[in-house]
Parts: sequence; structure tokens; C-alpha cells
Amino acid sequence: MSFSIHTNRSAMTALATLRLIDAQLDTTMQRVTTGLRVNDASDNSAYWSIATTLRSDIKAKDTVLDALGLSRAMADIASAGMSQAVDIAAEIKSKLALASEPGVDKTKINKELAELKAQLGNVAQSASFNGQNWLYGSPGTVSMPASIKDYGGFVSVGYIEIDKGQTVLIDPADDANGILTRDRNVTTQGGSAEAFYLLGAGTSPTAREIALDANTTADDLTGMMRAMDRIEQDLIDANALIGVKAKGIERQEAFTKKLIEVSKKALGRLVDADMAEESTRLKALQAQKQLAIQSLSIANTQADSILQLFR
Repeated sequence: MSFSIHTNRSAMTALATLRLIDAQLDTTMQRVTTGLRVNDASDNSAYWSIATTLRSDIKAKDTVLDALGLSRAMADIASAGMSQAVDIAAEIKSKLALASEPGVDKTKINKELAELKAQLGNVAQSASFNGQNWLYGSPGTVSMPASIKDYGGFVSVGYIEIDKGQTVLIDPADDANGILTRDRNVTTQGGSAEAFYLLGAGTSPTAREIALDANTTADDLTGMMRAMDRIEQDLIDANALIGVKAKGIERQEAFTKKLIEVSKKALGRLVDADMAEESTRLKALQAQKQLAIQSLSIANTQADSILQLFR
């Protein structure tokens, strides 16, 4: 073995080895700490770029998923309100049938009708969530975020829409827009053409309110019951529409969750570290570092031995 008084080649070799091991140890420590084998672009620029895009997509889908949760809650509340309105409408129709019985006090039944009508108004106004009410107010289209579309490099938001014109029970600005306030043209059992409305003031001068007094005839009652049949059917149709939208939101919610899950798996395959492998490598590098430190110490000790020759 040769030595030089100008350079300690053994020590330099040992030091270079130690530095290499330290660099590898830093990389492995970072992987063990973060759980990622690609932490930044310098690790693998291609994988890092794809992973960054995937993370952005996952965040966007998470936001859409939150919006879908709110939309589903809104649909559930609207459906609950509409179902209650259907039940109350059926109760009103049963009261009208009761009023057809001979000797019944129609004015007392009308008080019950007034109470049921008030309940309908409360249901319509109470079915609100997050600043929206599909049963009360002016008609219009409600757009609810449902998906993130990426086609040909162009990103856009997909929506589930519901037409409030088919679900509004009461529009305080225009009785013609509300299921419960618009006129219903019917033919009574006696063959008369009549128009009846349940709430509000009616949309034509000749329309009559569905209400009872001592002078209400059997023919009037048949006309009112037929008007209630139409109102009830419109309520059922509106609730069916809300149910369809709620089911669509539910399906989209499940699909978005699946997309997020698949995206996370793809992200993991790209950048996640094999923790078992990295832990084993970490132990090996720590042992190598100790050996390298000992080698450097030995090399420096040999240099000290040479210096003894000059004393």
C-alpha cells in the first residue's frame, strides 16, 4: 500500500463514499418520512407532472362531491315537502268528500280546510336549504354542479338541472305559476264548466276558491273534488320529478366517489414509496454509514502514523 504526504487518498475515498451514502440516506429518509418516492420534479419530472395534474383533478372532484352532497340534501328536503303537500291535498279532498254527506255542517269543515291550506303554505315556505327553495318563489332553472369534464384539453363543469316551473307550489308574485294557486278548469257533475283555485286569489275573475259555506251545493263539491284531483296529480308528478333528480344526483355522487378512488390509486402507483423496501434500505444505509465512518477513521489514523516518521 502506498501513501502520499500531499494527499490522503484512502481518506478521500472513504470521505467520498461517506458523502454518497449520506445522499442516499437523505433520499431514503425523505421517502420514509413523506411516504413518496417522487416528492418533486427533480425526482422524476414525468411522474411528478402527471401526479400534479392528478392531484388537481382529485381536488376538483372533491369540490364537486361536496356540491353534490348539498344538492342531494336540497332534493331530499324538496321531496319531503312535496310528499307532505300530497298528504295534505289528500286530506283536503277527504274533507270535501265528507262535506257531501247529508246534514254535515259545511262551515265547520271549512275551518278545517282553512287550517290545511295554512299548513300547505307553511310547507312550501319551509322547504328551503342553503338559500334555495324549489317549492316557493318564482320559477326558473336551478343548476347544480355534477361533474368535471375534460375533453380535448378543455375543462368544463357538468350540471344537473331542475325546472322549478314544475315544482313551485306557491309563487307570491304570480298565482299562475304555483301548483297550489293556479286555476283548475273542470266540469261539474251537472255539466257546468267551472274554474277553482286552492290558495291565493285565482288567476281569472270567474275562478272560485275551494272553500265551503252553508250554500255550497253538491254540484260545487264535485267540481272542487275534481279540481283537487288535478292538483293532487300535479303534486305527485312534481314529486316524481324531484325523485328522478335525486336519484340522478345519487348516481353521480357514487360515480364521482369511484373516480376519486381510482385517481388516488393511479396517483399512488406513480409516486408512493414502497415503505417495506425503503425501511430495509434505510437500515442498510445506516449500517453502511457506520462502516464508512470507521473506514475514514482508519484512513486518517494511517496518515497520523506516517507523520510520526518526521518527528
